[in-house]
Amino acid sequence: MKKLFIKNRKGQNLSVIIEGEDNKIGLAFIMHGLGGFKEQPHIKTFADAFLENGYIIVRFDTTNTIGESDGKMEDATLTNYYEDLEDVINWAKGESWYREPFVLVGHSLGGISIILYALKFTEKIKAIAPISTVVSGEFSLKAHGEDFYKDWEDKGIREWESSSRPGFMKRLKWSHVLDRRKYNILPEANKLKIPVLLIVGDLDETTPLKHQKLLYEKLTGKKELHIIKGAEHTFREENHLKEIKEIFLNWIESL
Repeated sequence: MKKLFIKNRKGQNLSVIIEGEDNKIGLAFIMHGLGGFKEQPHIKTFADAFLENGYIIVRFDTTNTIGESDGKMEDATLTNYYEDLEDVINWAKGESWYREPFVLVGHSLGGISIILYALKFTEKIKAIAPISTVVSGEFSLKAHGEDFYKDWEDKGIREWESSSRPGFMKRLKWSHVLDRRKYNILPEANKLKIPVLLIVGDLDETTPLKHQKLLYEKLTGKKELHIIKGAEHTFREENHLKEIKEIFLNWIESL
């Protein structure tokens, strides 16, 4: 495993991990969700499935999250997450191990980011796995209810404790919501002819199953939708991670 820092388009440091540089089968980029980081158990589970199948893996922390890259989480937007994904891929193009087409995997905000990339650069993509993905900014607002967002808007910022790093308080400005509202991948989802893997927990209240079904119905290529019983938005339980890894292993082998 190799860890290094690269620069994004704004001159900020991005922390990147490369694994399996000598592998020959393919290349996969793996992206965390809002306020996540590249070492989270579910992100590592996705990566391990690809490594076992002979893929080169690139994991990274976006800016404005709680990982090792620059920025503050309170400034996070879907736009900055997407731009960092583009910048990591553009950097990778100059590396000896880079190859196309590649696979993209993303969780939640990372999920919609990889869909946006695949819609823009379809010819570069072998397959995508948007896991517990955001499908629409407006749908995100409806998922939590009006009171949740009214309080956030009134205060201008939201604060809550991190589940991945207990004791760490996350902060996020209202500008995140305004930015997210600009995005909706459902109208163009039918353009995705590549294989798509969808996974969601049946207790997910952030990107619920009903949202995933709407996306699934729009897809016109080879597609799968798996529901993890007893799982919430972020997968942490060992049995859930084991089930997800098996799903990934089978899906990768089918590509």
